[in-house]
Amino acid sequence: MKRKPNILFIFSDQQRWDTVGCYGQPLDITPNLDDLAKDGVRIENAFTCQPVCGPARACLQTGKYATETGCYRNAIALPLDANTVPRYLSQAGYEVGYVGKWHLASTGYDSNEDIGEVCNYETTAIPPERRGGYKDYWVAADVLEYTSHGYDGYMFKDMEKVEFKGYRVDATTDFVLDYLDGYTGEKPFFLFTSYIEPHHQNDRNRYEGPDGSKERFKDYVPPKDLVCNTEKGDWEENYPDYLGCCASLDENVGRIRKKLRELGLEEDTLIIYTSDHGSHFRTRNKEYKRSCHESAIRVPMILNGPGFRGGKVVKELVSLIDLPATILNSAGVEQPEDMQGYPIQEVVDGKEVKWQQEVFLQISESQLGRAIRTDKWKYCVTAPDKSGGMDSHSDTYVETFLYDLEKDPCELTNLVKDPAYVKVREELASRLIKRMKEAKEEEPVILSAK
Repeated sequence: MKRKPNILFIFSDQQRWDTVGCYGQPLDITPNLDDLAKDGVRIENAFTCQPVCGPARACLQTGKYATETGCYRNAIALPLDANTVPRYLSQAGYEVGYVGKWHLASTGYDSNEDIGEVCNYETTAIPPERRGGYKDYWVAADVLEYTSHGYDGYMFKDMEKVEFKGYRVDATTDFVLDYLDGYTGEKPFFLFTSYIEPHHQNDRNRYEGPDGSKERFKDYVPPKDLVCNTEKGDWEENYPDYLGCCASLDENVGRIRKKLRELGLEEDTLIIYTSDHGSHFRTRNKEYKRSCHESAIRVPMILNGPGFRGGKVVKELVSLIDLPATILNSAGVEQPEDMQGYPIQEVVDGKEVKWQQEVFLQISESQLGRAIRTDKWKYCVTAPDKSGGMDSHSDTYVETFLYDLEKDPCELTNLVKDPAYVKVREELASRLIKRMKEAKEEEPVILSAK
C-alpha cells in the first residue's frame, strides 16, 4: 500500500500576491518560492475568504466559512468541538503539529452574537483542548505579535514558555527544523507553520523587516494600485521593510526545503505556501485589510509535492476555503459533507471539470460585508445599521462596490451607482445570494446604492 504523503503547510500573514517573483515582483526577493512554483503548481488567482487574521484561520482549520464556525471576527475562540483538518488527519493515521501564530484560543470584546465564554491566552500558554486537535507537536503563541517583536520574544512549547533571540521568522523556522529533526517516520506528518510576517507590528505601528531592509529594498517598484490611489496610505515608508519580511520568509522556505532534502523527505512531502490576506497599506480604510479590494484579498498560493508537480499554472479562481478539502484529498480522506470548498486537484490536471466561477468573501470588523470576485467583476455589499465587530450577519445589505477588473485592475472607479450597470449588478447580486446560502446564511435583501 502506497504511503500517504507528508503535508507541510507554510502560512504567512498579510502577504500580497505580488511580493513573489513568479507573480510579477521585479526584485529578486523570492528565489526559493519561485523555485517551488517552477517545480510545482502555482495558483494564479488565489484569494482569501475572510480578509482578517482570526476568521481566515478558522476557515482554514475547518473548511467552513467564518459565520459557520462562529469566528466571524478576531478574538473569538475556535469552538472546542470543531471538526478540524488535524482531527480528520489524526483519525487517518497522521502525526499532527503546529508552529507559530494560532490566534484561535482567546475570546473577548462585546458582541451581539453568542461567542462563548471570555478567555484570554494572548500572552499565556494555550491548553491542549484549545489547540484545534494539534496534539503531537506544539510550539505557538495565540497572538504572536503580543509575545514578540521583529526581533526576540517567546512562544510556548506545550505549556512551557520558550524564549527566542534573533529575527522572528528565523526563530519560528528553528522550531520547524527541530520537529523535522525529531521526526521518526512512523506516521506521515501534517505540520502547520504559521508565521506572522509580513504583518505589521501592532504596538509599534510599523512593519519590521530584518535589519538593513530599508537600504536593501530601497529601489523597489511600488504596486500600481498603491501609486494610483488618491489615499496615500503609509506604503512609502513601510514597503522596504515589508519586502524585507517577505525576503526573510523566502529564505526560510529554503531552509525548510534543505532540511527535507537532508532527511530524505522531500519527494514524499507536499508543501503548501499561502497567506491569510494581503495589505492595502491604509489606502482603502484606516488600516491594512478588511476590505474587498485585490490588495487585501489576493494572496500567493503555491503547492509542490505528490500530486502537485510539473511547473503548472492554474488560472481558475481558488479560495483559502478550498485548501482543507485539498489537504484531505491528498491524505486520502473523504471530504465531509459539511465541509465547504473544492479539492484543487480537480483543476490541476487540466481536465474538464465544473469549477466555481467566483470566490465568496465574508468581511468583518471594518464593516459587515459580503463580496464575490469573478474573472471580470468585483461586487461588494455592506449591512446598514450593523457593526462589523458586533454582528456576524444581516437580513439587509446595500450595494457598495462594483469594479470592472478587466478595465480597472487597480479598482479606482466604483461603478456601483452607474445606471449602465444595473443588469450586471442584478446578476451579481443573485450570484452573491446563492453563495451566501451555500455558506448557511439566510437569504438577504440587497438594496441598490443611492
